[in-house]
Amino acid sequence: MSQQTDNGQDSLVVDKQNSLDEPPLYKVLLHNDDYTSMEFVVSILEQIFQKNHEEATRIMLNVHEQGVGVAGIYTKEICETKIAVVHDLARRNEFPLRCSMEKA
Repeated sequence: MSQQTDNGQDSLVVDKQNSLDEPPLYKVLLHNDDYTSMEFVVSILEQIFQKNHEEATRIMLNVHEQGVGVAGIYTKEICETKIAVVHDLARRNEFPLRCSMEKA
């Protein structure tokens, strides 16, 4: 945007509202099933979601007891990638582990 000064010359006015909005965040959810081993879920949480063993075990028990657990909170694209990796690893290991995402 340009604005005229007192001497008739144009000057550039910079809009100070150059704030960048943070992207929306989503939760990656792991869903309980009767076939996927607890050890496999813990290993997924450690490998894909970079959880330490204690936190991975806590999340796995939450999935087991509550039917669903939050593996992590990320941007949409990162969630989609992590979910695809989990589904791929589960299929390769012949487990029906299911992952989904919802807005945080």
